[in-house]
Amino acid sequence: MYEGVVQDLIDELGRLPGIGPKSAQRIAFHLLQAEPTDVRRLADVLVEVKAKVKFCQTCFNVSEDEQCRICRDPRRDPTVLCVVEEYMDVVAIERTREYKGRYHVLGGAISPIDGIGPDQLRIRELMTRLSDDQIGEVILATDPNLEGEATATFLTRQLRPLGLRVTRLASGLPVGGDLEYADEVTLGRAFVGRQAAT
Repeated sequence: MYEGVVQDLIDELGRLPGIGPKSAQRIAFHLLQAEPTDVRRLADVLVEVKAKVKFCQTCFNVSEDEQCRICRDPRRDPTVLCVVEEYMDVVAIERTREYKGRYHVLGGAISPIDGIGPDQLRIRELMTRLSDDQIGEVILATDPNLEGEATATFLTRQLRPLGLRVTRLASGLPVGGDLEYADEVTLGRAFVGRQAAT
């Protein structure tokens, strides 16, 4: 334990996701040793991002405008909608350069243990978007964990009566992985989703 503002800085850094006590302490001492101009630049960017960045009114991705660049892009396929849990998932999918449609960010996943149900997610907004006859396929790209599966199952039940094509991202073995280290769920899905050899 440190005194005063140093401990306050460590505590605040420790509240960030993925930053444990040791990492928070390491970052705090890095900031203490950094040049004042570097620390000021970081502080200015933190204040600026909080002031300027908001959520896209259409898909709820992060944006500095009313609509994000993906929703504004006329080259994107308006008939395909990829539903993701968080805006970081949009970045991950965009890095593949394989998907050319639009997105809908739920803002999390159903997790009764954390008190998160369908009403805490942007499912109502999704259903409103789907009332537009333009969308023909919804890709459920939720995480392959308990919460993501629960969310995908709930959404599938909600979407099927609408007559839309509802698909789920394939899952299975990672490239470069060893069969002996794969868990049984992943290995089972790899068998179910197997394809013809080419």
